[in-house]
Amino acid sequence: MPERLFSDDPGDAPKKVQGAFFSDYTGEFPMPRVLRSPPPDPDDPGEATAAKRRAAGPAPAWLRTGRPALHELMRNRRQALLALGGGAVALGALGSGAAAAFGPVADNPDDDVKTGSGGGNVSPRDAGSFSNRDASYTSGQGDLNDLGASGVADTPSAAAVAAMKATPRFPTPLNRDPVLHLLRRATFGPTPGDVALVKQVGIDAWIDQQLDPAKVDDPVADAALKAVPTATMSTADIRSSVKDGDNKAQYELTRAVLARQMWSSRQLLEVMVDFWNNHLNVTSPFDGGWDVRGPYDMGVIRQHALGKFSDMLIASARDPAMMRYLDNTSSDKRNVNENYGRELLELHTVGIDGGYNEKDVRNSAYLMTGRTATREGTFRYDENKHWTGAVKVLGFQHANKSPKDGLAVGDAYLLYLATHPSTARYVARKLCVRFVCDTPPQGLVDRLAKTYQESGSAIAPVLRMLFRSLEFWIATGLKTRRPLENFVATARVVGTQPGADTAKALEDLYNFTNKLGQPPLGWGPPDGYPDVATAWSSAAGMLETWNAHRAFVGGQWKGLNNPKADSLVTQPAATLGVYLDVLANRLIFQPMKPNEKDALIKFLGVKADTRVTDNNLGGKLPLVAPLILDSVYHALR
Repeated sequence: MPERLFSDDPGDAPKKVQGAFFSDYTGEFPMPRVLRSPPPDPDDPGEATAAKRRAAGPAPAWLRTGRPALHELMRNRRQALLALGGGAVALGALGSGAAAAFGPVADNPDDDVKTGSGGGNVSPRDAGSFSNRDASYTSGQGDLNDLGASGVADTPSAAAVAAMKATPRFPTPLNRDPVLHLLRRATFGPTPGDVALVKQVGIDAWIDQQLDPAKVDDPVADAALKAVPTATMSTADIRSSVKDGDNKAQYELTRAVLARQMWSSRQLLEVMVDFWNNHLNVTSPFDGGWDVRGPYDMGVIRQHALGKFSDMLIASARDPAMMRYLDNTSSDKRNVNENYGRELLELHTVGIDGGYNEKDVRNSAYLMTGRTATREGTFRYDENKHWTGAVKVLGFQHANKSPKDGLAVGDAYLLYLATHPSTARYVARKLCVRFVCDTPPQGLVDRLAKTYQESGSAIAPVLRMLFRSLEFWIATGLKTRRPLENFVATARVVGTQPGADTAKALEDLYNFTNKLGQPPLGWGPPDGYPDVATAWSSAAGMLETWNAHRAFVGGQWKGLNNPKADSLVTQPAATLGVYLDVLANRLIFQPMKPNEKDALIKFLGVKADTRVTDNNLGGKLPLVAPLILDSVYHALR
């Protein structure tokens, strides 16, 4: 078990930090809002809970920029810790169904949904719902349409050069080196080897290589995956390897996610696999996924992560994991289950802004009837369960007369949704949120959406346009690492590698991510983990993140190859001041500010000009290195 830091100090709550820019910052580290909401009051579950939330106070002013704050060092027992960026309680929102249900009565009664009249034909958009879940967290911030540079260059490297000549609208503590910026966003964290490779081959060539992952050797991740063999098995192999209902394959899949994120050479692929696993979320483990969740990851998400979204969507609609997860297995013409039909519109394609209404949801569910999963874990289309009759969803309409044609009609509908302009905008905006900032410039979103449509929903051209956009390169420091990303980035930069008992170590690592509030594939609802800073806030999460930094630096993960702390500084350093510069460059790829370095020197109880004769600082290096990782520099991506 990793050494725990500060857990014996419950009374020392995060204090307000007086900073030049953001004096209202509380020092909290992101944690899912759902984990920190107060419990309902049994006497008055509505108003009492709302009052508690209001009592938390308004969101800090710095949230208007959609990015974490810069701030000075804490002046207490933690004075040597460089405080992390954080978030605040975000506004909640009614679900789209609830919003639509309270809309005005339709003008034409014949258009009302058969299951009820009233608001059935009011779209969630017109009813005032947030355009998506992340938008509910960033409400009031608006789009950051001016980051300091905009437009498109011929190549990513040309865009990087142009952006470097511009002045960012929002200050950042991070080094604006484009190689570091690229690696923070297109990987799960830079390593010295990554930096050296990009500088050797160039930004353009590295991006080209990452967009063609089949040609990138991946020996370390391949070796690590041998510790979790069921994660890459087919359904048939899983069923022959474990007992019926045994979730071993689902658990090993979550460990495989960690292994690939930490050790894969195909980092951009892993970033996009994470993106799509959240977009087409099927949590792991889930009831009914014991034999199908791993094959879903392989055959739907990984196979199409850099291909066409239309192919991925159609594949997901023919996958037993998705059918079980969203209850389409229980949907038939006599008893239509709307879960999958609704999520197709709200989460997977056009989004709430797409303009659909409750009648569209019902027709969407009609079109998907007959798609089910067998007891053997395979997809099956059962024409006897398919609802027939004329259907219309947005601009798609079909007579839908024959149950034999139901699968083909459904595929045509899915292709329509995948290539819909609203889907293009929805996917483009989510990509901009992942790679640029929490409230991205509308001009960039429009540019990517246009590329998406022109390419027939192909993802690689959209990413190429993203990397050629000046907005991407000017956005240094405008994203916060979520807890899992911070955890993985720490393993990568410290140099932790697979070892003698990788299987046991991956289990321990996974268990620790549960404490962070973000286990891989662990988000239960179908909308996937949020990807904006304001969705995460918890002092407990901050402490667990600090504990993780100490565990990695201290080599406390049994079964892995944990480099010794004194290997972090290999070049000679005559004085402590120079030594700390070298250490900072090794861990955060840039020097600290003078006052931050002075805090570390004071923590060590010596002077800057003290001569260094021991790379381990007399045993104190395992205490100093984590302090640098606790800083805002490591908290941002």
